[in-house]
Amino acid sequence: MKLTHIIVLVLSLSSLTANSQNNKNSDKQNKDQKKVLFVLTSHDELGDTGEKTGFWVEEFAAPYYNLLDKGVKITIASPKGGKAPIDPRSKADASQTEATKRYNNDKAAQNLINTTVKLENIKADDFDAVFYPGGHGPLWDLAESETSIALIETFNEQKKPIAFVCHAPGILKDVKNAEGEPFVKGKNVTGFTNTEEEAVQLTKVVPFLVEDMLKEKGGIYTKAANWNVHVVQDGNLITGQNPASSNKVADTLYESLK
Repeated sequence: MKLTHIIVLVLSLSSLTANSQNNKNSDKQNKDQKKVLFVLTSHDELGDTGEKTGFWVEEFAAPYYNLLDKGVKITIASPKGGKAPIDPRSKADASQTEATKRYNNDKAAQNLINTTVKLENIKADDFDAVFYPGGHGPLWDLAESETSIALIETFNEQKKPIAFVCHAPGILKDVKNAEGEPFVKGKNVTGFTNTEEEAVQLTKVVPFLVEDMLKEKGGIYTKAANWNVHVVQDGNLITGQNPASSNKVADTLYESLK
């Protein structure tokens, strides 16, 4: 065999070995990559006001980029699938943050919001954690969704982190623990406060007040002053009080994935 043929053969074998090793490394990275499910509302009617609602952009964007930049794989679902409605109020100039500005220029993220997976097609087995952003919309659909309730209960049975921010803790209204009691009973929790709801003048519009519900279900409810950051963790349950708490909820969720 000529020397040139031997050199070519050696180089080919080396390339095959390198590609095989790269594939193994890639498979390991994919296996090790954490997967978090985001669940958004599909509801866009603000009670009988004639106004629109949906999810609050900051409560999606801040945790989304927080986790995405750490290498987390994120899947977005909603009860109806397809385009998830954004609360118009969260688009106002006063509500903009670095995360929302990034989202406004991120066509890929916007496409994910426009093409959410239908919630009934989601399996908890495929994810390491679940996160629910708020906005007023979830109080109407996700709080009543048997599919969402069952999904949360399954995540809890599997001892995986479950996180909620702002109005999203209201989704826990009918979630039960293994004993058939309210899931939040005896747990440290927070969520959008009565005084924050009064401040946005929607106390008489929402189907229920998050703070009152959590207390009525036996939760050990705590809060900070209006619009201040406040996040509570009790076991695998993570709750945040308001939009400002979104990023810290994501931080806490990520730490729980380690």
